Amino acid sequence: MDKIVTRFAPSPTGYLHVGGARTAIFNWLHARHMKGKFILRVEDTDMERSTQASVDAIFEALEWLQMDWDEGPYFQSKRFHIYNEYIKKILDSGHAYYCTCSPQEIEAMREKARATGGKPKYDGTCRDKGLSKTENAVIRFKAPLLGTTVIEDDIKGKIVFQNTELDDFIISRSDGTPTYNFVVVVDDITMGVNTVIRGDDHVMNTPKQILLYQALESPLPTFGHVPMVLGSDRTRLSKRHGAMSVTAYRDMGYLPDALINYLVRLGWSYGDQEFFTRDELIEKFTLTHIGKSAGIFNPEKLLALNAEHIRETSPAKLTSQLLPFLKSRGCGAEKGPYIESVIKTLNIRSKTLVEMADGAMFYFEDRVSYDEKAAAKFLKPIALEPLKRLIEQIEAIDDFNAKNLENAFSQVMEITGLKLGKIAQPVRVALTGKTASPGIFEIIEVLGKEKVLSRLNAAVQLIMAKEQ
Repeated sequence: MDKIVTRFAPSPTGYLHVGGARTAIFNWLHARHMKGKFILRVEDTDMERSTQASVDAIFEALEWLQMDWDEGPYFQSKRFHIYNEYIKKILDSGHAYYCTCSPQEIEAMREKARATGGKPKYDGTCRDKGLSKTENAVIRFKAPLLGTTVIEDDIKGKIVFQNTELDDFIISRSDGTPTYNFVVVVDDITMGVNTVIRGDDHVMNTPKQILLYQALESPLPTFGHVPMVLGSDRTRLSKRHGAMSVTAYRDMGYLPDALINYLVRLGWSYGDQEFFTRDELIEKFTLTHIGKSAGIFNPEKLLALNAEHIRETSPAKLTSQLLPFLKSRGCGAEKGPYIESVIKTLNIRSKTLVEMADGAMFYFEDRVSYDEKAAAKFLKPIALEPLKRLIEQIEAIDDFNAKNLENAFSQVMEITGLKLGKIAQPVRVALTGKTASPGIFEIIEVLGKEKVLSRLNAAVQLIMAKEQ
């Protein structure tokens, strides 16, 4: 069996959206599962709409998803010399011809066909004229007039097209630029691509491409057309459904593995399993498990899956992903045991890295920023005695661990006659500035003795200042 070669071929006319990303992921996973090759190709022949900013955005998204490619990136705009060679080859073989029909003449042909109930298409006026190249001539492929063209689709099954429905489509415009269907076929032939996985919006292009493969005497690749991703109302996915660029999800605090996991499951299944690591997806992914119906994009399910990936990812690995969010908030956090211990207190409570960064800020502050309502409710004279008693108990601790901390709180409860809740909440506000946070003992252990005492003393000073 030949080595599997897949490709992802985006057009740089905008960002990489989630539908395009899923196509890329399917190709990448299939290549990795089969120990094959994954090629990146940029289809930038649309000079008016293609931009370098879009190229950069697509590369940035793929790199964030940690999808490596084995060859490329190739740019179609730099391959015109190859396309011209194949244009000459297909002309010389008699499978293509020059056409000088004007746009007005072609529109008249279509109108005539519509009037008689036929398919509005080019009628082959120049097909057998043997015309030579002229200034306004295009080159048309000489499509078969009878028979069928069949797609043996690995996902959708057999799809049959009547050749009478096809027309002699243009493969090179009058300015010499080749058309999409032609360059795609030439690229896939010359790059050795033997497996084409793409959205089912390309199904109508496939019979034309099959005819070009046959005319160029090249073996057909395996085709697999993936159902579209739709919104909850079963219409084409758009921003109103919560679907945005891949990098927007990065900026919202999603993990690349979570987005990959969700997009793969949006059309592919392996029993009832929902959560997959990257390595599990590579191990289990096959084209046979891609469904035939459209996937329905659900932002809530993606968020829940992201939370699960945050819980299951080691603090050491999460550190590098969390740091940019902390630094964007002016926090000078660095890799090391301290931030990993911070993450351990937050990973079961955070659905996104944005939530985690917001929840982590108090760990890195020199002075706690108190929420006004929290301070007014809990940092008041009644809290002075338990706070002072706790300071005394903590100062006396030599081995700063969970057991000794619990003993310290027990001593304060015994001395004051207060229950833990009445003590813990003022302490929580003193240490974090907020009423909601990880467990009080977790916080104290992470902050360490010096920071805890400093913050408790600051809270005592604040309450005493209010009394004056």
